[in-house]
Amino acid sequence: MESFLKLAKDRYSVRKYSDREIEKEKMDIVLEACNVAPTGKNNQPQRIYVVKDPGVLAKLAELTPCTFGAGTVLAFAYDEEEEWKNPLEKGPHSGVQDVSIVASHAMLAAADIGLGTCWVNYFANSLAEKALGLPANERLVLLMPIGYPADDSEPSASHSATKPLESTVRFV
Repeated sequence: MESFLKLAKDRYSVRKYSDREIEKEKMDIVLEACNVAPTGKNNQPQRIYVVKDPGVLAKLAELTPCTFGAGTVLAFAYDEEEEWKNPLEKGPHSGVQDVSIVASHAMLAAADIGLGTCWVNYFANSLAEKALGLPANERLVLLMPIGYPADDSEPSASHSATKPLESTVRFV
């Protein structure tokens, strides 16, 4: 547990990437971590788009300043037809939650093997879905630039700031 907590504390949102390409073996590790992530009823509605095409990366960069020059961006979406739907109450579905779990696995696996990531929600989802050519039944949840941090990359000033546990945890 100590090593996991260290990993969780040490990883930070990388906002500047080197030009070094990600080795296939390392990308395979990140994607395998995504594949074993738990999802609602294990439906695995996630769709992960590994964006490396310069033209598509340029389109994404037009939609958000938050690709940070990464040579690879993971786009996390889910299939609305495959997400778990709560039969007890209309409304709650698992798609966004499932993708968030999967993306968290990617983020931590990447950090474990020396890659940096940044969780990005600052974009117009419908425009990014169009730029990526997503099918009508898929919803984009987040973009995640991934790669080797630039030599001068560093955590933001607020990276280590956390609230005391007493302010976020309630025992009932």
